Order: sequence, then C-alpha cells, then structure tokens
Amino acid sequence: MNIAVVLAGGSGSRMGMVDRPKQFIDLYGKPVIIHTLEAFEINEGIDAVCVVCVKEWQDDLSLWLKEYDIRKVRWIAEAGASRQLSSLNALDAIRDFCSDDDYVIIHDAARPLVSQKIINENIAKVREYGACDTVIPAHDTVIRSLDGEMLESIPQRKELYLGQTPQSFRYSIVRKAYDDYFALPEDERPVMTDDCGLVLNSGVEIGIAMGDKLNMKITTMEDLLLIKSIVRTGI
Repeated sequence: MNIAVVLAGGSGSRMGMVDRPKQFIDLYGKPVIIHTLEAFEINEGIDAVCVVCVKEWQDDLSLWLKEYDIRKVRWIAEAGASRQLSSLNALDAIRDFCSDDDYVIIHDAARPLVSQKIINENIAKVREYGACDTVIPAHDTVIRSLDGEMLESIPQRKELYLGQTPQSFRYSIVRKAYDDYFALPEDERPVMTDDCGLVLNSGVEIGIAMGDKLNMKITTMEDLLLIKSIVRTGI
C-alpha cells in the first residue's frame, strides 16, 4: 500500500498572512491544499492519504474534502509544533492500518503543482531503494558562508541538488528513524529540516527522484504570485 502524507501545519508567518495559513489560501476558486490533494487523488498508485492539519482548520478541511470530492483522505492528524512532530503524528495515525513494508510518500501541502511524473517516480524509487528524496539540480552557483558576512567556500555545482517533496520511505525505515530520533534527549537531537534528514542520520541510504522547477513551495508572496501565473497560463 502507498500512503500519501500531506503536511498542512504551516502558519504562513513568512508571508505575513494574518487570517489563514498559506496552504488554505484561495488559488483560482479552491484552496491551495485542494490543488495538492487532487494530484494524489487522481494518481492510481496512491491508495490512501493522511493530512496533517492545524486543529482550527480541520473542520474547514473536512468540508472542502466533501465539496471537491476528495475520497482518498482516510486520516486527518493534528499538526505538531515542528515538522518532525507533524510527521510523527501522521506515522502514528496510520500505524494500525499499514504494514512495515508499505510505503509513505510525504509531501508539503504548499507545493500544489506536484506532477504525476514526480509522484510516480517516487513510488518507483522508494520501492527500489526503501527511501528516496525529490531533488532538482542546482543550476546556480551555491555559496557557503559560516557567518553570513564572508564567503567561506564555493562547492562543486555538479554535486549539488535542491531538495523538494515528496520524500518517500518504506514505513519500517521512517518509523525507526523517528523512534530513534525522539528517543534522544531533546538537547541531543540534531537539527533537521526535513524527513530525509532523520532517515539519513539513521544510516539509511536514500535514492533520488527527479523533481522539476514547477514543483515549488509557497513560502513568500512572490512564490504565490508565480504559482498563480503558472496555473492561469496552464503550463
């Protein structure tokens, strides 16, 4: 079984949003999260979906699922105070309904333009490797600075990629990575920004699924304007 986990716990603070998080902004007649869920709804390889949602928006989400005929969502888990806690809540929510050999495809709700090609490649690569990350090549030169003031180094661009989502894992692999991480005292947990970081830290090799530039995350108002332009033009 392939279960998509859609993380919708962001606050939208970096966009200056006051009344609603970015994943619930209207995007040409429907909330951003519905655009995202529709991509998994129509994918034949996805069997079920778990949405991790901030508590105060769960009633709205339930209404939207009915309004837009999203039928694969079987669980709505509560968002945690961090990405790691949100992912852990999802893993807990689906625990009794999947086996160790099932697959979890974790995606940001604020990436509404994820393509069927990306989802399909994640399913293929996670079956091959047990874990995979969606990436795109870094076409610009990447600069490393330790203090934000002075250039420290310029890594080889051909070795660098930009991470996206989905990030996909065999359930047993991601479950163990999270259990091991949260078994550590809080002050000993390494800082991680995504699920692949925890899995890689646990010693698991991670394959690569190729993303694309259109699979962008809405983080700033400029991102939202770009996505609106793409949706409007039907690229």
